[in-house]
Amino acid sequence: MVKGVNRVVLMGNLTADPELRYTPSGSAVANFRLAVNRAYRDAEGELKEDTQFLTVVSWGKTAELCTQYLNKGRAVLVEGRINVRDYEKEGERRWVTEVVANRVVFLGAPEGGGAEVTADDVPFY
Repeated sequence: MVKGVNRVVLMGNLTADPELRYTPSGSAVANFRLAVNRAYRDAEGELKEDTQFLTVVSWGKTAELCTQYLNKGRAVLVEGRINVRDYEKEGERRWVTEVVANRVVFLGAPEGGGAEVTADDVPFY
């Protein structure tokens, strides 16, 4: 059987500050929305822009550091995997597609530098 690959790399800007919460077992989890822009030419050659808004989920120390250092408008690079989950609300089944981050790189820090954050790293500011 062939193994699949589920990997995504995104670069964009946060649309709001990350939201941090803790699971009942005490694990940190942070969610933030990322706006990813792309430019392309349509059939007539006219330049168009498209923006995708994606939910990113980070866990553990990465979640805590994202909440501490990221804010609305901040540019980030996210590496992770696409996760689709479903749940039921008011008797209706719903699906959520999100990116589970395993690496977050802070871009454009106020001091002109950046930092990379993974579960085992602490950013250097």
